[in-house]
Amino acid sequence: MATRPAKANPASQPQRPQEPAAPPRALRVAAAAQAGEAAGMLVAAGFSAVATADGQSYQRASGIALTLIAAGLAAGFAAFAVNLARAKPWTRTPVVMTQLFVVIAGITLLDGHRPEWGVPALLLAAACLAALFTPASLRALNRPPRSPKP
Repeated sequence: MATRPAKANPASQPQRPQEPAAPPRALRVAAAAQAGEAAGMLVAAGFSAVATADGQSYQRASGIALTLIAAGLAAGFAAFAVNLARAKPWTRTPVVMTQLFVVIAGITLLDGHRPEWGVPALLLAAACLAALFTPASLRALNRPPRSPKP
């Protein structure tokens, strides 16, 4: 009598990890707004570098420092945008803090009669915050609950 090979139990098969779902559209909108702010900071760093090179800075060292700070902020904003698009949970707090900074800077620019810089900054901050706080974005950025230790 021939015996049939036993069928493998699907439950005993090792489970392959499921591919993560694509981030929600709102989270991609927030990441795009954050990337827009990064581009704006990079442009501001370029203007600062040109002004420093032309000798229009109060002191050369402060102009260089301002240029380096703006370039560093642009790099940080870009890193936040990339990781926000990947739905990394740690990005929520720094992105919200970035938006608070951008709102303050935008209001300061409007107060300084620079609406061509202030209005886009405020619009990008509003778009980023609105997209970041949609229910789908909040769910995507939530960390899984920790399991109790035995």
